[in-house]
Amino acid sequence: MARYTGADCKLCRREKMKLFLKGSKCEGPKCPIEIRPYPPGEHGRGRPKETEYLLQLREKQKARRIYGVLERQFHKYYVEANRQQGKTGDNLLTLLERRLDNVVYRGGFAKSRDMARQLIRHGHIRVNGKKVNIPSALVKEADIVDVKPKSLETTPFQVAKAEVGERPVPAWLGVDGEKMRIFVHSLPTRQQIDAPVQEQLIVELYSK
Repeated sequence: MARYTGADCKLCRREKMKLFLKGSKCEGPKCPIEIRPYPPGEHGRGRPKETEYLLQLREKQKARRIYGVLERQFHKYYVEANRQQGKTGDNLLTLLERRLDNVVYRGGFAKSRDMARQLIRHGHIRVNGKKVNIPSALVKEADIVDVKPKSLETTPFQVAKAEVGERPVPAWLGVDGEKMRIFVHSLPTRQQIDAPVQEQLIVELYSK
């Protein structure tokens, strides 16, 4: 499966904001964007002309990087969002939020979406009692996401269990820290998604 293998911190610097791709490192003083708050590369300190297209492109890239999605798959999400009823931008963010790796991260079982993807690929996560090893699988209303019983004693989940509740959980999810379960109460609405993304700019970009 194709995926980004470069330095995550460069992505944050390119978008000039913290995307929280490295978990706890992003919250500490050693976060590279705190030291070098400008884009990477030889011309990172320059000031490119902010055209309408550039603003739209940067917003799309930001959304892709927050959720860890490559261009081809991101465009597929847009096509699906455009096909659904309602606002295309809202539909797009809802699809991204429903990804299993995002749900595991939002529920506090992983410190980052990268870590959540790794846990899922290694077969530690179940949906409705069945093992799912596809990070992009979409959860549905009333789904139950939990940890495979044999995996509960491993270090990542022992740490996660001790830290469950330290990070806010969105209202559309419920978490049982003792049993390490996440309940999907409903599908997320735009008001419940705190991603710092102006989705309308993405829609305008793809509509051209």
